[in-house]
Amino acid sequence: MSTPVPPQFDPNQPPPQPPAAPAYTGAPAPAPAAQPGRTLGIVGLILAFLLPVIGMILGIVAVVQSKKAGAKNGLGVAAIIVGAVLTLFWIIGMILFVTAMSAIGGSVLDAAEACANGAESVEVAGQLISCADVLSQ
Repeated sequence: MSTPVPPQFDPNQPPPQPPAAPAYTGAPAPAPAAQPGRTLGIVGLILAFLLPVIGMILGIVAVVQSKKAGAKNGLGVAAIIVGAVLTLFWIIGMILFVTAMSAIGGSVLDAAEACANGAESVEVAGQLISCADVLSQ
């Protein structure tokens, strides 16, 4: 008896083909174009809270870069607004601080001068203080 030939080696059939390669799907979609000034606007907005003047300047630069590219940059505009408002608050605060310190410092100097001229006690900020306490400081 002859041994049967397995069907894959049948000499009357063509040899089996290897599996086909997967179909080519094309290149991946390109990343969206970066908007000029967007990163600078984000950095400017963050710095507007920490260092208002620098944040405001970076916001201005970001908006200019975006306008040149024909895009809008809301974060840059926000950095300009926040930086300007906080800069104004900082300036007003410094003026008030300097005014308060000069008023306090002036009265203390006047008290020290009065004590040096022979007074036993002086009034500073509505409180009576002995000259021994004033001159010891």
